[in-house]
Amino acid sequence: MSLLKFESMLKTNAIYFFDLVEFEEIIVHYLDAGKHALAKKAVKLGLQQHPASVDLKLLQVEIYVFEDELVKAELLLKIIERLEPNNDEVFIQKATINSKKGKHKVAIELLKTALNFTDDKVDVWSLLGMEFLYLDNFRDARLTFQKCVKVDVEDYSALYNIVYCFDMEKQHEEAIEYLNDYIEINPYCEVAWHQLGRQYYILENYSKALEAFDYAVIIDESFIGGYLEKAKTLEQLEQYKDAIDNYLITLELDDATAFVCMRVGECYEKLGNFEKAISFYKKAVHEDPLLDKGWMMLTNIYYSHQNYQKASYYISKALKIEEENTLYWRRYSEINLRLSFYEEAIAGYEKCLSLNDNGLEVYIGLIDVLSFLGEYDATHSTLLKAKKLYNDFAEIEYRLAGVFFLLGKEELGFNHLVTALKIDYDYNVVLKELYPIVYENKKVQKLLINFKKAME
Repeated sequence: MSLLKFESMLKTNAIYFFDLVEFEEIIVHYLDAGKHALAKKAVKLGLQQHPASVDLKLLQVEIYVFEDELVKAELLLKIIERLEPNNDEVFIQKATINSKKGKHKVAIELLKTALNFTDDKVDVWSLLGMEFLYLDNFRDARLTFQKCVKVDVEDYSALYNIVYCFDMEKQHEEAIEYLNDYIEINPYCEVAWHQLGRQYYILENYSKALEAFDYAVIIDESFIGGYLEKAKTLEQLEQYKDAIDNYLITLELDDATAFVCMRVGECYEKLGNFEKAISFYKKAVHEDPLLDKGWMMLTNIYYSHQNYQKASYYISKALKIEEENTLYWRRYSEINLRLSFYEEAIAGYEKCLSLNDNGLEVYIGLIDVLSFLGEYDATHSTLLKAKKLYNDFAEIEYRLAGVFFLLGKEELGFNHLVTALKIDYDYNVVLKELYPIVYENKKVQKLLINFKKAME
């Protein structure tokens, strides 16, 4: 009633009297609703009617802090502290100001002082726990949030923070022990069962995780997070059909998400149902056209089924979104090789190298394409670059041997061939595949035969 009366007053510019409690209720309502402009007006009018009210002054401090007017807030707090030196809210607001300034240790001491004067320790513990988190002091943060839960077993915000601290300390066994103790007290808490399942999942105890997630969704049949985690666990257990069923439940409960569509697609792909997999991958990119992984899943499934035209179309979509992903450029080159688009394949491998992807596979791919095109000088220079990174690798030495022979540098060719044979004799088949003329050279054949005899 007082709220309607206040808003009516604002519209008509009439002045009504409100008692102190009414003003506090109005201001707190607006602050909780995020309507700070109205809260500010209410504080101003409140102080005009009740200029001596410490509680209204404290609400004014809260607004100053929200608006980052910290100097004004500190000056007003000094006045309030003289009037009520043992007011817990003074120390809480001082702590908030110091926290905003990054002085978390000072804030902690102020909150500890506030605990001596407050009747509502839970709120102060909650603030204190957050200050410990800012300092990455996960142990003290956890112990502080545990005090909150001990007083209010349904303080799920504190419960989440406790588990977060266990996670950051990598104390998953301890988290499980704590959550099991909590569930003894509050057995129908889906949040606790969900968090317990997460801990088992991290420890790769998937059967226990599944059991916990089952309880979570039994308690709350609309718990989307529970179904998602349950589905992920079923995937780990290779129960893909059941995983799909749980993912689909989340789609019934809420709007489709690209993540869920991706997961369903992968499950169908693992079941060998490629049409369904493609359908859900397409749904994923429809939901989020900037989801490069979705375009990549389409690329890979078409590539695996030798539909290189479609694979080429989808890899171009992925690269437009994430043009510095070297794995995408590798696949781009592989697809273009299959399509006999050699210049594009070369461009893809060179892009990988420019992005510091110096993997042996990248060098070998580029070298083999250049060799196939007869660009032996470019092949030679690329091989020398590769050799600096991959010295005494048979893959490089055999190719260097072949190129030197083709460039008319027979002595260097034999030197590298001998080195290659010492590393891996059987890999000499690469000469036959890439450089048949060199392989059929009588001197090369004689060396191969003599080397094999010497090995026997």
